[in-house]
Amino acid sequence: MKERYEKLIQAIEHHQYLYHVLDKPEITDEAYDSLMRELLEIEVKHPELISPLSPSQRIGGVPLKEFKKVKHEIRQWSFDDVFDFEELKKWEEKIRRMMEKEQSLKNEKLEFCCELKIDGLKVILTYMNGEFVQGATRGDGQVGESVTENLKTIKSIPFFLQEKVGAVVVGEAWMNKKELERINEERKKTGEPIFANTRNAGAGSIRQLDPKVTAKRNLDTFVYDIDKLDGLEMPNTQSEELKLLKKLGFKTNPFFKVFADLDGVQKFYEEWTRKKDKLEYGLDGIVIKINSRKIQETLGYTGKTPRWGVAYKFPAEQVTTMVEDIVLQVGRTGVLTPVAHLTPVRVAGSVVSRATLHNEDEIKRLDIRVGDTVILQKAGDVIPDIVQVLTDLRTGKEKPYKFPTIVPDCGGDGRIERVPGQAAWRCVGKDSFAQKRRRFYHFVSKKAFDMDGCGPKIIDVLLDNNLISDFADIFTLKRGDLLALPRFAEKSVDNLLVSVEKATQINLAKFLVGLSIPQVGEETAIDLAKYFGTIEKLQVANFDELQVLDGIGPIVAQALVDWFTDKNNVKTLNSLLKQVEIQKSPVSTQGDGKKFSSKTFVITGTLSKMSRDEAKDKIRALGGDVSESVSVKTNYLVAGENAGSKLEKAKKIGVEILDEKKFLGLIS
Repeated sequence: MKERYEKLIQAIEHHQYLYHVLDKPEITDEAYDSLMRELLEIEVKHPELISPLSPSQRIGGVPLKEFKKVKHEIRQWSFDDVFDFEELKKWEEKIRRMMEKEQSLKNEKLEFCCELKIDGLKVILTYMNGEFVQGATRGDGQVGESVTENLKTIKSIPFFLQEKVGAVVVGEAWMNKKELERINEERKKTGEPIFANTRNAGAGSIRQLDPKVTAKRNLDTFVYDIDKLDGLEMPNTQSEELKLLKKLGFKTNPFFKVFADLDGVQKFYEEWTRKKDKLEYGLDGIVIKINSRKIQETLGYTGKTPRWGVAYKFPAEQVTTMVEDIVLQVGRTGVLTPVAHLTPVRVAGSVVSRATLHNEDEIKRLDIRVGDTVILQKAGDVIPDIVQVLTDLRTGKEKPYKFPTIVPDCGGDGRIERVPGQAAWRCVGKDSFAQKRRRFYHFVSKKAFDMDGCGPKIIDVLLDNNLISDFADIFTLKRGDLLALPRFAEKSVDNLLVSVEKATQINLAKFLVGLSIPQVGEETAIDLAKYFGTIEKLQVANFDELQVLDGIGPIVAQALVDWFTDKNNVKTLNSLLKQVEIQKSPVSTQGDGKKFSSKTFVITGTLSKMSRDEAKDKIRALGGDVSESVSVKTNYLVAGENAGSKLEKAKKIGVEILDEKKFLGLIS
């Protein structure tokens, strides 16, 4: 972890320098944000690793030596980010808790002023007696760069205010999208590298040593905050502050709104998520500020950010994550698709943990290795795709991936072959995938892991889209992995994930049923669970120990030994045990003094008031045992309609027979 942390610091510092100092970024803002979030997560989990030189300890970058350094009269802050409504609600809950502790805020009304987050360059403008005297960049928050002469070229920055006041105001310098197209066309003709986006172009224009170059770029601004005001009374709210800025002569963004609750904030966010690309300037989210200045001043700041505001970022289409494994998935026709198993990451609004690598040639083209940090891209509902490997984060421990010659999932001898004329491989055997499907169908069924909402049709979709290859994969699926698939609407995805989460807690009997061990049905699984108690004890049981157990015998014993000594089965089992917790409570309460303690039941025929599974659950809940076969140890035979040979055998050996009415009376 320490090695990873130090590598992240080096990489982030490198990309900060390229971005903030040279204006020549090599990765997107979203990918940079993703690296930064990973660094912050490590610092939260491992505070002992925090370095005084961590990028988290400062805001912005180092001023260019060619520009005069400016110490800000008012420190410049940067808002914390949130990426979904749940994070936003947690922020609000924290605000309300702090307000409850402050006596002076007991009667204050909590409102939220929402503004568009312009994707430009922050500028700080200083006025004395109503005249523009200085313009600076944010820099590291305490020291910035004087870019006064360049900012004078921006026509929307007033030289004289409408009132002769002293003020320090904050805004965003930005470039029009059409202007970016024009500039890039010119740069292509002269052989210069083109700007990636309006933010990069705007920042590069502000930092030109020759103001004449800046003047040709036709930059614009929106001003949104007053840091200091002399000669006029400071407004009581953020919304009034925006109106005053406009009155003083600044250009402000007209699309701000005040809301009394987060539902309105969320609708505003969703509206601009849809409309953002229609504007002439770039947006990367919205900014939410508590409207009341009194509340703002009382809550104050943390070491790095204001407590009273937050940036609600739009879903990033590019993020960074790590490749934890590369797994071959067997498709419907036997074609093998390499799939990267990723550290779960949020991209385009959803958390994903899988990305297809398509084929062997794509792996070679990307030079992707297990352990690599990669840039993951997803636009809208498109399946996530790895677009770049960040080789500067390699430690030397990454493992190149080589296609194997044998793939156990193919069945038979597991051999694979190259598809003629294609970059694809496929199984030589043709008959294993159907068996695999049936095992999955059984695994999620009510008798096993009981995953409601995950029937055969859903399993088919997951298998056909290479999202699962063994049982454990079901438990690592994320919301974003599913939303882009057919048959998956938001509600069905949520229901499925709830069901999967519920299935992570399971008793040993149902766990054994789900493994599809030959000869081991529901009742045998219960017998094994009662005798061994844990999967670990069952794993090491030998043939002699197993065959003498009641209800087991030599055939079942051999099947169990064979299954638990097969290396592929052991691998499947170990993967599954990492995802689920087998409950320690006994399957049966037999011997606890309950009504059916030490009683064994057999059920035959059809019951009209309940299913046979429900009847078995009732018996076990009352301390009884259920067997599949009638013997001298059977105490009761429950006989429904169309009872067969079990009824005749029970009569011969004198087992007490209960019809459904008597059985219901007994369990009531």
